[in-house]
Amino acid sequence: MAQKPDPGVAIQRKYYTDTAARYEQMHQHEGSGDPLINKFVLSVLHMIDARSVLDVGTATGRGLRDLRQAIPDGFVCGVEPVAALLDQAVQNTNAASGSLVRGSGAALPFADASFDAVCEFAVLHHVPEPNAVVKEMLRVAKKAVLISDSNRFGQGSRAARLLKLGLYKSKLWGAYNFLRTSGKGYQITEGDGLAYSYSVYDSFHLLTEWADRIILYSGVDKTNPTWAHPLLNSGAALICAVKDS
Repeated sequence: MAQKPDPGVAIQRKYYTDTAARYEQMHQHEGSGDPLINKFVLSVLHMIDARSVLDVGTATGRGLRDLRQAIPDGFVCGVEPVAALLDQAVQNTNAASGSLVRGSGAALPFADASFDAVCEFAVLHHVPEPNAVVKEMLRVAKKAVLISDSNRFGQGSRAARLLKLGLYKSKLWGAYNFLRTSGKGYQITEGDGLAYSYSVYDSFHLLTEWADRIILYSGVDKTNPTWAHPLLNSGAALICAVKDS
């Protein structure tokens, strides 16, 4: 029997279709729009001598321009499921920086180890099964996987952060999140559309199983300082999983 499609997927894709023309203005400080994160990502690509890179959930392809600067003679590609965003990528001339492919991150249309590096920027908290996407990223990557996304454990008051961590460790987070979202599993906001509660640490075990080295990069929330940084002290983080070979 075919699996029933998640209604959240249709809601999210409609949101991006409706806001495609304003996407870059609305999300200019998110993900690949952060200049410091961009510089760090580009340094990692240089470090591993990347000759090919895939951007999962490339949206309007704005991140392809920076990736092209990092590997001007390499192969740069972006995959995106929303046709309206790909159309906008062409209108914004971002398509000139790399190839664009329409496809889902949960079923990447590429062979194993097709790219030296595979990255995503603020995409995983918009999908119902983020680790399905991470597994696909690891499958098609050869040298490095870079995940830049949200961290629920570093958001809210100190008490809220500790509560979320306690619920997660006691395996009660799923039930709590089901209740707080009235069974939907997601929340909808005007600026971010449909979003699920996600932390880059939800995917940490998959990354450590695949990689030889893990590099963490994050900001600091000085209003809630703690020794458990960046787990409880950063609302978002970039994790670079690197293979020595």
